[in-house]
Amino acid sequence: MSCGVALAVSLLLSDPNVAVAAAQPPAVADAPVSVAGEPLFADIVARSGLLRGEVRGWMDAGAADRADFFTGPDFTGFKARATELSALDMQGHLILKARGTDNDLKCILRGISEDIPVKVAAVEAAATPAERRVALDELAYLFNDNVEVITAPPQPEA
Repeated sequence: MSCGVALAVSLLLSDPNVAVAAAQPPAVADAPVSVAGEPLFADIVARSGLLRGEVRGWMDAGAADRADFFTGPDFTGFKARATELSALDMQGHLILKARGTDNDLKCILRGISEDIPVKVAAVEAAATPAERRVALDELAYLFNDNVEVITAPPQPEA
C-alpha cells in the first residue's frame, strides 16, 4: 500500500467530515461567489426587509392616508433610513466595481440606490390615497427586489 493511500484511509477513519468533503463536487474555477454573507450586503438585506415591512404595515393600516403622516416621526425616520439604505446600495455597487466584477448585481445595486429617493418622493407627491397606495406598493417592491438580488444564488457570467 502506498503512503498516499494509507494517509487517505487514516484521514477517512479519523474525521468523518473529510469523507463528507471528499464527496462534494469539485469547486469550479472562477465560479461566481455570493456576497450575501458579507457584512455590508447582509446589512442591506436586513435594512431592506425592515423598510419593506414598515411600508406594508402602513399600507395595511392606511396610515399614509392621515393628514399629518408625512410630517410625523414615523415617516421622517423612515425617510432617513431609506436614504441611508440608498447610500449603502451605492457603496455595494462601488465595492463590486472595485473588485472588477462584471455582473448584474453591481448594476442593479446602483439602480436601486438611484430609485429609492425617487420612489420615496413619489409617495410624498401622491395626491390621492389610491395614488399613494400605488407609490407605496412600488416602494415595497423595490425593497423586496433589494433583498432578492443579493440573496439569489450567483449566476455565471454570460
